Amino acid sequence: MNNTQQGNPGVITDARQLGVPKMLILGLQHLFAMFGATVLVPILVNSYFHGEGLSIQVTLFFAGLGTLFFHLCSKMKVPAFLGSSFAFLGGFSTVANLNSGKFADMTYGEKLPYACGGIVVAGLLYLVLALVIRFVGVKKVMRFLPPVVTGPIIICIGLSLAESAIANAQHNWFLACIALAVVIIFNIWGKGMFRIIPILMGVVLSYGAALLMHLAGMSNPDGSAIIDFTQAASAPWVGLPDFFICKFDITAILVMAPIAIATMMEHVGDMSAISATVGQNFLQKPGLHRTLIGDGLATSLSAFFGGPANTTYGENTGVLVLSRVYDPSVIRLAAVYAIILSFEPKFAGLIYALPTAIIGGISFILYGMISAIGIRNIVENHVDFTNSRNLIIAAVILVAGLGFSDGLTFTVGTTSVTLTSLAIASIAGIMLNAVLPGNDYEFGANPKGDKNRGVSINPDK
Repeated sequence: MNNTQQGNPGVITDARQLGVPKMLILGLQHLFAMFGATVLVPILVNSYFHGEGLSIQVTLFFAGLGTLFFHLCSKMKVPAFLGSSFAFLGGFSTVANLNSGKFADMTYGEKLPYACGGIVVAGLLYLVLALVIRFVGVKKVMRFLPPVVTGPIIICIGLSLAESAIANAQHNWFLACIALAVVIIFNIWGKGMFRIIPILMGVVLSYGAALLMHLAGMSNPDGSAIIDFTQAASAPWVGLPDFFICKFDITAILVMAPIAIATMMEHVGDMSAISATVGQNFLQKPGLHRTLIGDGLATSLSAFFGGPANTTYGENTGVLVLSRVYDPSVIRLAAVYAIILSFEPKFAGLIYALPTAIIGGISFILYGMISAIGIRNIVENHVDFTNSRNLIIAAVILVAGLGFSDGLTFTVGTTSVTLTSLAIASIAGIMLNAVLPGNDYEFGANPKGDKNRGVSINPDK
């Protein structure tokens, strides 16, 4: 049995040689790597929907189940973990604030299933891209989605959420600054595993500071309690996740579907990064079309039953680099742990008690970093802005993505349809890139740039 990669004796491809106890610990390490970012998504969405948002239990359940499903679709060969996608946060925020047409008299909780329905359609778009790539080839397809299009779109995703970060942080700027500082410190100066989990450390350490302040009798500047453990105290120790069935509406679909452009490129970047880390070309075997199908169906499955979109996690790619254990079965152990943890309502209640200011402090840097990663996407792919063609495409995307704050509403028959700013920007960018002459982008010509095409903030990706 070949347990190490040829030419690289320090790498382990079959973790069974380490024994069961070490395998279990390695699985926990992958769980910790994804945990902070994965649960932060439902926490943020819950703030947009004023307490009627996504469930942490459902999120963890479908992170685990989606990962196992992805492994099945990719022939059990790709050591990737699927966690919650940050890219759809702007879409959730937009749906929560829809106040026209059928959404005018809805509560926030009634709007949420429609946001999930939009994500189901976004996930199915992965299948369309996978089919096209299978028959046309990845290089031809990527000419329509070059970094000059995807980079500015990612910039818009981050900047559109900036106001939300400030609104949450101002509940208690001291706590927000602690959370912000911890994320920065671990992201820049962290060593080993700690460098890979800056968000988790930001949550844990600032939560600890908030608990000390709460026990000392301190309160927020507005007089409210720093931490409220009411939900955690009343929650049972064991219980089923709060699943629900999504609903479909054309306006919500048009909010969410264009975001798939960014997340599909994130998937391509993550597959490139994992391939480079492991030393195997997963884009060729089992094939990018198979991994896209796994990611897209996992996303649609999650959203159909009330979970967030899934995406391959750069954080867990960092763990591969750290541990040098490339056995996909270890990732599947982490997926099983996530499913088990999803049946712990009291644990979820403790996470929901996280002070709003901490959420603001972490999202303060998170949203800015999403936009900065869009810039990195452009820089590392050497997009030439002395070329008028590229300048025009980026300019139109940025103005459309940030300028149409209320979107563009029109009526088709008797149905009112709203195109959000991101949808308008995406359509305009893709069309301009297809029409304007001089498109010289070729996927694979710059492997380093191709690796950094998503919205993961992990520094070791």
